[in-house]
This record gives sequence, C-alpha cells and structure tokens, in this order.
Amino acid sequence: MKEEIIIAGFGGQGVLSMGKILAYAGLMDDLEVTWMPSYGPEQRGGTANVTVILSDSPISSPVLDSYDTAVLLNQQSIDKFESKVKPGGTLIYDPYGVHTPPTRTDISIVPVQAMEASFEMASAKTYNMLLLGALLKIRGLVPVESVMKGLKKTLPERHHHLLPQNEAAILRGMELARTE
Repeated sequence: MKEEIIIAGFGGQGVLSMGKILAYAGLMDDLEVTWMPSYGPEQRGGTANVTVILSDSPISSPVLDSYDTAVLLNQQSIDKFESKVKPGGTLIYDPYGVHTPPTRTDISIVPVQAMEASFEMASAKTYNMLLLGALLKIRGLVPVESVMKGLKKTLPERHHHLLPQNEAAILRGMELARTE
C-alpha cells in the first residue's frame, strides 16, 4: 500500500494540521511516512498545502507531481491541483465558496459539506477534522483510533479537553462522505 496525498487550501483552515495528524496516525500504524508542508510567508489567509505519503514500504522521495488523493479546500487549490490527481484517484472538496467545481470524469470526485457541518457543530475549528473524517471513510488509510493518538500527540496538552469534540467531528465527516 502506498498513498500519495495533497491537502491544500488557505492558511488558517487547518491544512498543515490535518496533514500532520494523518502522518502521526500513519506512524502509530507502523507505516512509512513523509509530511512536507508548503505555505507562503503570509501563512494565515495565504495558500497552504501539505503532501503526505503513507506506505508499507520505504518511500524514495517526498517530492510529488501527481497524487492518488487530493483534499482541496478552496477554488485556488482546485484550479491548481485537480489536474494533478492520478487517473482513478480521488478528489475530496468542500463546495462552500467554490464557484467552479471539479469536472474530471477519470477520477472520483466527492463533495463534502464540511463548512456547513462546522456551522452546525458551532465550531469553525472542527472544519479540518470533518474533512479528515471524510478522507478516512473514502480511502480507509488508517483507523480513527490511530488518528486520535496522532491528534493527542500534535495537540498541546492544554487543548486535550478538545479531543472529544475533534473525534465527534471526524465521525461526522465520515457520515458526510458519500461514496457512490
């Protein structure tokens, strides 16, 4: 198994955190992992993306120009990365604020109403966990238990009281992910 993933959006949407949590979850499952963030100097509000590779064998390079799975959180990311999803791959996106949805027919395109769900949960900070839940449901990369261990590892201890809310968001994201 080898999964090459790009997660992209605006700084402040939790893009880098989502990738880091996924990478830690892979480590918890004894997978080979790379995590390579990329963001502009403005960080919050600018563009950000992270490449994560999960594999059961050694990874030769963290540098990719095509992906098995893309989680794209804004129009600019769709414009930039839709064409870089490998044929037969998966593109997950939140339609909120997207004026031109993805159109490729050789990949699986999964819209996930994560922003709407974060409003329903009354917490914008659950946005990235909703999308991570959708990714887990669709691709089955690592179990939720490993993600929770990774989340506990990446969250400062003063925020551990938020773990149940994040787990609820991951599970809600799994419900939102419709696989047809």
